[in-house]
Amino acid sequence: MIDHIITERQRDLGGGFTVGRVLPFARHRMVGPFIFFDHMGPMGFAPGIPQTLDVRPHPHIGLATVTYLFDGEIMHRDSVGSEIAIRPGEVNWMTAGRGITHSERFEKARREGDQLHGIQAWCALPDGKEEIDPAFAHYGATDLPMIEDKGLSMRLVAGKGFGAEAFATHSPLFYAHATLDTGATLELPPEHPERAAYVVSGRIETEGQTLEPASMAVFGSGPAPVLKALEPSVVMLLGGEPVGERFIDWNFVSSSKDRIQQARADYKAGRMKLPDLDDKEFTPLPE
Repeated sequence: MIDHIITERQRDLGGGFTVGRVLPFARHRMVGPFIFFDHMGPMGFAPGIPQTLDVRPHPHIGLATVTYLFDGEIMHRDSVGSEIAIRPGEVNWMTAGRGITHSERFEKARREGDQLHGIQAWCALPDGKEEIDPAFAHYGATDLPMIEDKGLSMRLVAGKGFGAEAFATHSPLFYAHATLDTGATLELPPEHPERAAYVVSGRIETEGQTLEPASMAVFGSGPAPVLKALEPSVVMLLGGEPVGERFIDWNFVSSSKDRIQQARADYKAGRMKLPDLDDKEFTPLPE
């Protein structure tokens, strides 16, 4: 059964870059380890857009970010030395652990214009792994499993599910991008205790209700829910094992409020290293 239907809320990340925020939600903060879910776009950028639209260097602890694009390009740089452009169908998986900083810049859009559309999610790290070393991994579209069935095309973005496995994650989870023709059906993985479906476009019927674009259905325990496309649809599927209570403050996630306060103090005092290739400006700590 459906526990909640969450409709995205508009949030300005600064400089006029607006996203649709889905998680965290007041009545349902997490789905498995997923504690944050932002829908970016679709939006058009004209050539010469101001640099204020970029996401300047900023910090994280206690989580892994997973960035996935349907359209456009973002340049990623971080404090472990990574520099790579992410493009449609690819995944950037950045493990913050005990602390990392990174930036996301729209350099292609600034040069020649671009269409941006994608999802950025955060997965809270489980107990015992919150303070692991920071790391970054990029996976190309051909590195990720594709699942094809009648009226269905699905890429497994991360984790394990639907009879396939992408790359190893820090706790059991699944995350997938599904495209369904009208009338196509899809069952969410029964082995994961927490599951959700977010409609990017189209309309989906499940558990006797219709899901419209920009809405997420969070399912309770019980039989695996089945989705049916009422028209051509794109859906993100996510879930996994819960990791326990987590606190979130700005870009910091932890099981300890004291650890978050320490991270705030470290960043404010300049003790969190900025990306080597992008250290001339940063996002100030919000007070």
